[in-house]
Amino acid sequence: MPRLSPGRAPADTTRARAPAARRRDVARVDRALEARYGRIRRRDRRDALGTLIATIISQHTSDTNTRRAFARLRAQFPTWTAVCTAPLRAVIDAIRPAGLSARKAPRIQAVLRRLAEERGTLSLAFLRRWPAARAKAWLLSLDGVGPKTAAIVLVFGLGKPSFAVDTHVYRIGTRIGLIPARLSAEQAHDWMDALVRPARRGPFHLLLIRHGREVCTARAPRCELCPVRRWCAYYATRHRARIARGERT
Repeated sequence: MPRLSPGRAPADTTRARAPAARRRDVARVDRALEARYGRIRRRDRRDALGTLIATIISQHTSDTNTRRAFARLRAQFPTWTAVCTAPLRAVIDAIRPAGLSARKAPRIQAVLRRLAEERGTLSLAFLRRWPAARAKAWLLSLDGVGPKTAAIVLVFGLGKPSFAVDTHVYRIGTRIGLIPARLSAEQAHDWMDALVRPARRGPFHLLLIRHGREVCTARAPRCELCPVRRWCAYYATRHRARIARGERT
């Protein structure tokens, strides 16, 4: 059974570059998933500020609850200025379907107030003119914005190359062997940035999410349907265990 190329995670994934063999592994998995699920159409750049606020709302909740909470927020406050100046309690109530609203609402208003003070306008358009690294650093300076949120805003809100590691991506990446187990989800962002070609960071991220929802699920992965199982460390271990028990494979 072919396996992904061995490699050790660098001590500092921010500065170190991943081995070339690992990049070939990623490209192979990317091609296999695209062959299975189809080509990801290029998305139009969304409102970057809306992407940021929606992503803050999405933390630790489902996509369905995120959509409900974001829709309620926009229905009650049709402009970002209205969200910025609203009573905190009203914003908390608007995004309540997403959970943790008492924590998320102050962060949303803090972002808007910082933009008003620093830029004089409620927009992230200025980040389009900045290099990706500088834009990422600015986003990470915001309360409640970590590597995943910053990466989502960069790639889907600003059209800049970045790779977001969410729950699905981290689970699949560590199972297959693309992400070394010793790396945390936060460290894995820089690791995957080094592995994935800039033009493929958004599409590959979306392919992995779909694969995680349909096949490589958290509790009962459907390995028999997986297009990348022949390269997967998790499947190899599971396969050997079934053989040892005398089960059919």
